[in-house]
Amino acid sequence: MSVIYRNSLLFITLLSIFVATSVFAQSTPLPQPPIIGAKSYLLIDGNTGAELASLKPDERLAPASLTKLMTAYAVFRALDEGQIALEDLVTVSEKAWRTQGSRMFIEVGSRVSVEDLLLGMIVQSGNDASVALAEHTAGTESVFAQVMNQYAAQLGMTSSNFKNTTGLPDKDHYSTARDIATLARAIINEFPQYYHWYSVKSFKYNDIEQPNRNSLLWRDESVDGMKTGRTDEAGFCLVSAAKRDDMRIISVVLGTSSAKARTDGSQALLNFGFRFFETRLLYRAGEAIAQARIWKAEKELTPLGLPDDLYVTIPRGSFDKVDSVLNMPATLLAPVAEGQPLADLSVSLNGSELISMPLRALEPNPDGSFWVRTRDGVKLWFD
Repeated sequence: MSVIYRNSLLFITLLSIFVATSVFAQSTPLPQPPIIGAKSYLLIDGNTGAELASLKPDERLAPASLTKLMTAYAVFRALDEGQIALEDLVTVSEKAWRTQGSRMFIEVGSRVSVEDLLLGMIVQSGNDASVALAEHTAGTESVFAQVMNQYAAQLGMTSSNFKNTTGLPDKDHYSTARDIATLARAIINEFPQYYHWYSVKSFKYNDIEQPNRNSLLWRDESVDGMKTGRTDEAGFCLVSAAKRDDMRIISVVLGTSSAKARTDGSQALLNFGFRFFETRLLYRAGEAIAQARIWKAEKELTPLGLPDDLYVTIPRGSFDKVDSVLNMPATLLAPVAEGQPLADLSVSLNGSELISMPLRALEPNPDGSFWVRTRDGVKLWFD
């Protein structure tokens, strides 16, 4: 580690990286992503969110049954907050029973557990299950749709609007590949206790067994989710999630002409991502990356780090072309609170800055004794 001074800032050279797709072409030449015959698609790294390949990812389109990812997210939030429980028995309404489209075949007036309804919605893509879950969670499907939109806004899904829980056609019901990728990533990262249901290959209810429509679950053992969709307006859609070694990739494909096209296209995108990119864990949450000198403090040094694990996605073979610089003010004074930002980590690839993020104090450092404050004050005066 080298240390230099420049313009009253302390620069500490660190070994770390964070890569954005906008500079991939500047660092390592990459082939063009595959042509898959979709209206729109987006391929991202599931850990970092880095964009690996895209085609019109911000075009608003009908999401069909991919809507049920948002339905599931809202139900998962209700479970997490204790508003409902997996063991709750839901009385199936006539509206839920009559909902058109794919079904898990629940009967009107029957009582079905929240867990079974979730499996019916996730595995069998049951529209009836989606409506029943909405009514149990929020009273009516229309109120639940408002909740869906509130959560979408919180997630930063700025180009989405949901009018129902199923994805049945509505002119004001739309989303984008980017927003859906954001949602898929949130489900995987926030709710690992429920995400495993997306890899269930078949589910039997009411003596009717139906397979998961995501045929990639049988084709590629690294695929563990997530959801298919299809309407006349939307075409054939598929969100796929796969993990190989420590790398997680999410693919969103919208508007292909057939089930085979969405499956083959998604597989091609996943293979492209795993072949030409890699993800590395640089720093774990709470790991001391640097030490900051704190004047007039109880302790002379305060460790700095990040609140979350830092994963980075880079073109394969480009790890030795990246570096980072920690920019820290020359003078930092006590007291310091735990979590307080004290420095900026500037990351570059081939000399081009990619991102700047704060490093935070990993522990508090209160005011020092009268003697320490006096001593450091004298030293600062002469410095």
